[in-house]
Amino acid sequence: MSAASAHWPAWHEATALQLLAPLLSLPGPLLPALHAVQAHFGFIPPEATALLATTFNLSRAEVHGVITFYDFFRREPPGQRIVRLCQAEACQAMGSEALAAHAKAQLGVDFHQTTADGRVSLEPVYCLGNCACAPAMMIDERLHGRVSAARFDALVLAGESA
Repeated sequence: MSAASAHWPAWHEATALQLLAPLLSLPGPLLPALHAVQAHFGFIPPEATALLATTFNLSRAEVHGVITFYDFFRREPPGQRIVRLCQAEACQAMGSEALAAHAKAQLGVDFHQTTADGRVSLEPVYCLGNCACAPAMMIDERLHGRVSAARFDALVLAGESA
């Protein structure tokens, strides 16, 4: 078991079926189903592809195509904290590229990777809707604006909530 996967529940088909049951009557339920599976397990486990295909009468290729098309869906367990750095134009104009380079250097990972200790996953995102306070970053579900290299270090590396 990787350090990252220790923070999330192990795959359990019965649990996944319980997550999918309320979605069966929805039109086009695959995206809500993928979000539900990832919210619970932290990522989309390989076993989920066949279950989703069978449950929603889709081919495995269709399910796999949706998982790999959308950058949001992970196929590996994320770290304990997920740090998303905005890479959209407004944030780029305010220094997000330098911030991303700093984050990668400090964490020792690239985008879509998790630190060796499983603490932090670094993800790019293309607009957090916080353009007036660029560059923006989200840690788990908490939005932060006007993020400098020093503020990144304080928020992510030191684990502060400021």
